[in-house]
Amino acid sequence: MLDITTADSIIDFARLLKNQTLRQACGVEIEKHGYKGKGNFGQILEKFYFGYEPNSDAEPDFKEAGIELKSSPLKTLKNGDFRSKERLVLNIINYLEVHKENFETSSFWKKNAHLLLVFYLHDKDLDLLDYFIKLVDGWQYPNEDLKIIKRDWEFINQKIKDGKAHELSEGDTFYLGACTKGSTALKSFRNQPFNKEQAKQRAYSLKQGYVNHIIANIAQEETAVYGKIIDRPEILDNVQSFEDIVVLKFYPFYGKSAEQIEQELGLDLNQKAKSYFANLTNAILGLKLGQKIEEFEKADIQVKTIRLKEKNLPKEDISFPTFEFQELIETNWEDSDFKNILESKFFFVFYQFEGENLILRKVKFWNMPYSDILEAKKVWEEMVKTVLNGEIVKEVTDKGIRKTFFPKKTENRISHVRPHARNAEDTYELPVADKLTRLTEYTKHCFWLNASYVKDEIYLK
Repeated sequence: MLDITTADSIIDFARLLKNQTLRQACGVEIEKHGYKGKGNFGQILEKFYFGYEPNSDAEPDFKEAGIELKSSPLKTLKNGDFRSKERLVLNIINYLEVHKENFETSSFWKKNAHLLLVFYLHDKDLDLLDYFIKLVDGWQYPNEDLKIIKRDWEFINQKIKDGKAHELSEGDTFYLGACTKGSTALKSFRNQPFNKEQAKQRAYSLKQGYVNHIIANIAQEETAVYGKIIDRPEILDNVQSFEDIVVLKFYPFYGKSAEQIEQELGLDLNQKAKSYFANLTNAILGLKLGQKIEEFEKADIQVKTIRLKEKNLPKEDISFPTFEFQELIETNWEDSDFKNILESKFFFVFYQFEGENLILRKVKFWNMPYSDILEAKKVWEEMVKTVLNGEIVKEVTDKGIRKTFFPKKTENRISHVRPHARNAEDTYELPVADKLTRLTEYTKHCFWLNASYVKDEIYLK
């Protein structure tokens, strides 16, 4: 029997959903649910299983028990483990009110301190009523996570107080993000209190990496693959930030070669291995070789080791994952992989060549400023237009080399597009055949971050 006033009763009732579909759990009346839109799995779950009308109240869904219900899609890895398909969106950020709050009494904390999570296996070929519910449990934040989440919330709040709500980015923070929320431009902009410029509507969200951490906990997956930088939560009470803890671990090794660092740490690494610098980073942070950095995984932090030439210019541009041409034109900017990458938080480890030796110069947490994201967006827009128009190849030289219309390094301060494939046969299908060559598929490409931008805006700043 469900007692909506107690957390244990609600969670126990929810656990009965495991390995069922909504259709199985709720019976025939669910057939006429009438809900439309992306979030309707959750709405149907609320109304037909838990018996209350979906709402956007500031209070938790189960007010008396202080529990907020959230449902989220899963995907399955090749090894059978579950991973989150997306970030977990929480409540809308009310710019006009949140700046008056402190964390402990905030609308965010009142609503999201205790979550009831229902994870279902997404399958585009099935009716959502037939999605299998795989994981169900309550979630309360461990103390070390809560300290970081509180600082994330305070960072977001301070940016609003500074009149910069329009510059919020998911790369600003670690576990708790401020993601865009709203499908149309007209509806998704809001007034902010300390600036006349309107800001995109945003919601608090748990980053996808953090949701994966929750999933692994609920599924009781093996966690030996992860190592922690912060093994005692109270460490965070004595320093300014998590970033400080990480950066301070590298300070003793500044100015030393990779080989010297290896020796000081008592390591014997294969310098030709692709994992060499990752292993060196792990060792400096006090982790075992081969372990993933738990805090970085939770925060979706991208670690980049950069090798600088003697005039501080990186040896190479930074590549990102390849994009499919079809997906590129079917996805809007807000949902694009490129925007998501640019809004990530990065951790850069800079080594510089001195002859044959690589010397550790500095490490830095970084996320791209709002104005630069808008500038890089022009590269994405140009790429979409080029693919849509079927204007891929500009000319073919006498030697058979194709020159394309794709955005070049000389055309944008931040980014460009060029091949990122194993060979010429490593291709993706084109949605529109190329006008000049009539090709219907083309070599895999990706967006790149210009080496000069990395030097000027990341390393030297």
